[in-house]
Amino acid sequence: MSIRESLFVLKERDFGWFFASRFVNLAGSSMSHVAVAFAVLEVTDSASALGYVVAAHTIPMVIFLLVGGVIADRFPRRLVLQLSNVASAATQAAAAALIITGQAEIWHLVVLEAINGTTMAMAFPAMQGMVPQLVAKKDLQPANLLLSMSRGTLTILGPSVAAALVVGVGAGWALAVDALTWLLAAIFLLPVRIPPRPEDAEKTSALEDLRAGWTYFRSTTWLWVVVVAFMVLNAMQSGGLQVLGPAYAKSSALGVEGWGLGNSALAAGMLLMTIVLMRATIRRPLRAGMFGIAAYGLPFFALALWPETVPFVVVMAVAGAGVEIFSLGWQLAMQENVPEEMLSRAYSYDALGSFVAMPVGQLLYGPLGGWFGERPVFLVSGVLYVAVALATLAVPSVWRLKRVDQDDSVPAGVSQPQR
Repeated sequence: MSIRESLFVLKERDFGWFFASRFVNLAGSSMSHVAVAFAVLEVTDSASALGYVVAAHTIPMVIFLLVGGVIADRFPRRLVLQLSNVASAATQAAAAALIITGQAEIWHLVVLEAINGTTMAMAFPAMQGMVPQLVAKKDLQPANLLLSMSRGTLTILGPSVAAALVVGVGAGWALAVDALTWLLAAIFLLPVRIPPRPEDAEKTSALEDLRAGWTYFRSTTWLWVVVVAFMVLNAMQSGGLQVLGPAYAKSSALGVEGWGLGNSALAAGMLLMTIVLMRATIRRPLRAGMFGIAAYGLPFFALALWPETVPFVVVMAVAGAGVEIFSLGWQLAMQENVPEEMLSRAYSYDALGSFVAMPVGQLLYGPLGGWFGERPVFLVSGVLYVAVALATLAVPSVWRLKRVDQDDSVPAGVSQPQR
């Protein structure tokens, strides 16, 4: 499968409009972190205040993910996503107006980011559940790879564009551009049509839907095993590579510049692997994915044993390639094996379990580095990271899960007549 052949999936009208919506949405999201950070710093120089604003976005997003999954499985996902995009556009526009006019206070930004985080909790499960409703099973891999390629490209370019906007016209106007992308994302979804849910489906309460989602999650071994593993992996990654790593880099031979180059290499590795996967077919999505994500342990070893720019950049590129393999494998496993009517709830339980321990890692790694020294902590973390990732492969359903039989004409989320 070449890149040109992968692009043919865009000829599917509904997916093409969905892709356009996701592209402009990702463009804004890739800039928003820089824009928000410098918007806060325009109001105050306090790093603690920035932490409050970031946490105000993250906490409600995690809390309301399960509610978002239920909503996305009960109502049209396109409508849920559109309303979430409009709400996000409104919050970012309000923040931009306050910053531009010089009236912003920290509590304003905390409240607006909390609302934004809540809307993201509604949008995420709906967004993840839409792809298998828009393309045939045979096109799931190229569809996911195109979305991943756009994400990888914008992850490289977005922060630089945001920084240029902040320097050129100010953080408030950078937020205004982000607000515009959210609004455009909602507009681009207007032509999208997805198959309606069966009218004779049994009517259940939201609580019953939530309980049904939990029953499915805990009874699907490969699903909960991988999510539990990522509860640990994400805690180590967020604490080790987002908190302790930058602090250590600043005082080591790696330096701030080396750290920045390493993170660019991570995004580049993801993008290059996306291109490679357009010419390959994953047959065992979780087997490939867990081997791939184990490569994300390599940066820990580089920081522990050889904290210099060249080795760090190399292992970060390899880690990025591994992340992309896992990302595709996980999307295929979920979209092909989870029933359409349960898909958004499954994604919400996945996200909740994967994200919930991240603050623990962020709070723990700083003290651990002080108690035991950064390099020993990185070394132990690297060993544990690889061990946890590979341990999941000892579970038969993780090791054996394979792609479902593909049908050329029926979208993955649409039930076929029984024979």
